[in-house]
Amino acid sequence: MSVADDSAQSPVGAIGRVTVPIPAEGPGEVLVAVRGGSEAYAAWSDRPIGKNLRVIVVESISARSVLVEPFPS
Repeated sequence: MSVADDSAQSPVGAIGRVTVPIPAEGPGEVLVAVRGGSEAYAAWSDRPIGKNLRVIVVESISARSVLVEPFPS
């Protein structure tokens, strides 16, 4: 039995942009460049992040949800 390499499918490590502000207690939305296009994900962070700021995906929570951190400027 082989193990599939899904690294090309994972958004972890990808850079995105916040399209809906991420509040302290709930999801916002980010647009992330993956799989040759851009995909929207529900996004959580340990701190609020405003609209249009760049972020990096640090964890995939589910197929359509990610944990992000502000991208260093």
